[in-house]
Amino acid sequence: MPFYHKLGQIPHKRHTVFRQPDGSLYHEQLFGTIGFDGMSALLYHIQPPTVVKSIGTQTNIAPEIAVQKNMLMRSLRGFDLKPVADYVKSRVPVLVNSDVYLELAAPSVSMKDYFYKNADADEIIFVHKGSGKLRTQMGNIDFAYGDYLVIPRGMIYQLEFNDANNRLFIIQSFHPVYTPKRYRNWFGQLLEHSPYCERDIRPPHELETHNQEGDFLIRIKKQDVLYDYTYAHHPFNVVGWDGYNYPYAFSIHDFEPITGRVHQPPPVHQTFETGAFVVCSFVPRLYDYHPDSIPAPYNHSNIDSDEVLYYVDGDFMSRNNIEKGQITLHPAGIPHGPHPGAYERSIGKTETEELAVMVDTFKPLSLTKRALEMELPDYMFSWQH
Repeated sequence: MPFYHKLGQIPHKRHTVFRQPDGSLYHEQLFGTIGFDGMSALLYHIQPPTVVKSIGTQTNIAPEIAVQKNMLMRSLRGFDLKPVADYVKSRVPVLVNSDVYLELAAPSVSMKDYFYKNADADEIIFVHKGSGKLRTQMGNIDFAYGDYLVIPRGMIYQLEFNDANNRLFIIQSFHPVYTPKRYRNWFGQLLEHSPYCERDIRPPHELETHNQEGDFLIRIKKQDVLYDYTYAHHPFNVVGWDGYNYPYAFSIHDFEPITGRVHQPPPVHQTFETGAFVVCSFVPRLYDYHPDSIPAPYNHSNIDSDEVLYYVDGDFMSRNNIEKGQITLHPAGIPHGPHPGAYERSIGKTETEELAVMVDTFKPLSLTKRALEMELPDYMFSWQH
């Protein structure tokens, strides 16, 4: 994150003596990225975060690729995914490349028996259905429908759900996730023209500190293998931290749309960026106000990127017969545009209530076997009259 935050107790100077009430030292940990050159935070633990008691099973969780090279426009019914109790087991990759995994999940039970850490990737968890609490070693964040939960790689966390009805769209990024640089000044502050600002970003607000010894299972994902590590101390034993590298929440409902007299291009919807893909938010907004404007998007060619849309809610103006949780994939190299009738139908409309998440990747996406189980047949022919 591009702004400083702190929570709990920390010493006046970093890397200096910081004693517990019994006179022993707190254990400092640098939680950093890109070697020592990226964003980082300093955490202070009651016990060292390094005491491993045992290493258990190793499980291969690599996506099973069904279509390696795709040149078809495709659509998936995301809500066809059946709920699974366990959070990690519920995660199903559907579209993947070496930069990003796009996953669906419908967990029905809170994480209580273990903790999870993704050592490979930053995660953006979009909450389509459900509410609860993201619990991490750096504090807790309440979440609800429409929240993006941005979790840096290496973060230990649990998801606590308020009920069993949960639907998540998960973006697993093998590149760091940032706020778009064109929204920031050279100090890192979000500018006046940005569609959201620091007030909209919700960092951890509730530090949960456990001084506890025992057997604590942390399931660690690394290179598509899930490792079961049992640690001697509760991972949430942090009394304080400060820095720039921490989890946060941002609600899609707080994204302020940028509109104009004529149709605006997709970059105005950009919400997050990486070096390999971007994430955009389509939200309720007023349509273009030129007297002759055509609000529906023009036909366009994805020459350099695959375009994925995850439909959340409302009536999406450019598509016919779209359902909640549906995913469309328009691959690079061929044009796509509004469905028949949508172009003309949009003229004179003054607003839209659509809600969707878009991911544009700069490398082609492959489809997994699980994706094909949800595929809508003949989507590529849906532009025929």
